[in-house]
Amino acid sequence: MSEESNQAPLRILGQAPLFSDLPESARRVALDASYRRRLRRGEFFFLQEDPATTFYVLLEGRARLSQLTADGHQITIRYVAPGDAMGIIVALSDMTYPLSGEAILDCEALAWDAGAVKRLMEKYPPLALAGLRLVADRFRHLQERYRELTTERVERRIARALLRLARQTGKRVENGILLDLPLSRQDLGEMTGTTLYTVSRILSGWEQASIIATGRERIVICKPHDLVTIAEDLPADR
Repeated sequence: MSEESNQAPLRILGQAPLFSDLPESARRVALDASYRRRLRRGEFFFLQEDPATTFYVLLEGRARLSQLTADGHQITIRYVAPGDAMGIIVALSDMTYPLSGEAILDCEALAWDAGAVKRLMEKYPPLALAGLRLVADRFRHLQERYRELTTERVERRIARALLRLARQTGKRVENGILLDLPLSRQDLGEMTGTTLYTVSRILSGWEQASIIATGRERIVICKPHDLVTIAEDLPADR
């Protein structure tokens, strides 16, 4: 790749949690060890239970990480934006992917095979420590999600999911904060462990109260404070 074409990936690596503590010279070495992968919307980076062979950092687009439960239900665990990593489990030997990674928009990503990741971690110990932190963070996130699914009211779960997406992909627009990714009511149901009917009923109520505005695969948070009140189960007058 030319120096000019390297600039955007280097900038994104500088913001990515796994690489942000490395000097630019080390990030250049990591970039040289990678290759580009492009996927169309609906294609998969990897499937749950496949051998973990490749680690990715997203450059463009949006992806979704989901898990199929033992009883056949799909749960959306998190969405992936540019700069986010997928598949850090490759740093551990002989593992399978615990989740599936699907492109929900056309995507471009940097990819490293497992051998390249391990060689980079041996060469740059801070990279190994950052990988360990990333694995721990993913595990903590899974624990939090399952706790929410088993202990919290569905309105709180949906409000928390929308606020997480606002922090990750929110874009300021005239009437509030646009969640800048395609998001259907079915997607929200899979994120929050509830039915399409329940999501539709709750969102319709919030839309009538002008807390949100919806369109086709589009949600704008018009009153973030009201959504925080629901998410945190606060008295309505706070």
